[in-house]
Amino acid sequence: MKPFTAAVVQTASVAFDPRRTIEKLGDFTSKAASKGAKLVVFPEAFVGGYPKGLDFGTRVGLRTSAGRDSFRVYYEGAIDVPGEHTLRLREIAAAHTLHLITGVIERDHGTLYCTVLFFGPDGTLLGKHRKLMPTAAERLVWGFGDGSTLPAYDTPLGTLGAIICWENYMPMLRMAMYAKGVTLYCAPTADDRETWLPTMRHIALEGRCFVFSACQFTRRRDYPADYPIDGNPGPETILMRGGSCIIGPLGQILAERSFDQDAVLTAEIDPGEIARGKFDFDVVGHYARPDLFQLSVNEQVQAAVRSNQTPVVRHPNEG
Repeated sequence: MKPFTAAVVQTASVAFDPRRTIEKLGDFTSKAASKGAKLVVFPEAFVGGYPKGLDFGTRVGLRTSAGRDSFRVYYEGAIDVPGEHTLRLREIAAAHTLHLITGVIERDHGTLYCTVLFFGPDGTLLGKHRKLMPTAAERLVWGFGDGSTLPAYDTPLGTLGAIICWENYMPMLRMAMYAKGVTLYCAPTADDRETWLPTMRHIALEGRCFVFSACQFTRRRDYPADYPIDGNPGPETILMRGGSCIIGPLGQILAERSFDQDAVLTAEIDPGEIARGKFDFDVVGHYARPDLFQLSVNEQVQAAVRSNQTPVVRHPNEG
């Protein structure tokens, strides 16, 4: 495989407005493409928005009417997959002939999921990963993904996969992805802490893979004026400061982090570095001990309703 340029994008959603956010995504994808990027990664929950600071009026044993209204706004700002918004994302990927990975809030029946979508350079929607374990209050508004959306895609650039935010602290999930041979490990996040960089460096070194982490940079003014945040901070108050990064398979920082501003970070990716890294450590190969430790992964769809009946196919004129 030949070296290529990859990019992570650090900017804010247009909160709860998927159409305007996707247009912004298109502008930043164009900027990344102008730098030669063939792989572009956007943050967690980018399309639909990360509801920083919201509690949706929930206490133990209590849900408020205002909180239900907040959830309705959030629900209406989510997207269907596939749907009209994924069609536009497909067009953006195809227009720039690159692999596009972005976090979205996916709507399915009455449930929202924190999801990552993968698009190929021809605009194909390759698939998705739903966050398995929403963290803390995220569980109020996001459902749990299952093992049916743990994909790894063989591409001309390498094997592509994604783990979202604090899922990266699940050792067994990481091991499952390493076993799929992921070399391009995408980690869209909402974590702007100092501790996030050492986590990304550890994962790159552990998995001997390239890690691409994109985090939003948001201010209070990026959310609606009636958005309820404790303390009612001023419009320029930073709510999420970024800290996106690109890490090489020996844990080296390939793109220096940027804080408190929009950024398109790029790095040259040499796929040959994977073999150099695995020379002395392959966590699912010569450094594994399957005689002592084994991991079982359930990748079946976990449906609430299963039917063994053949669906009835109606003629269009039958109503």
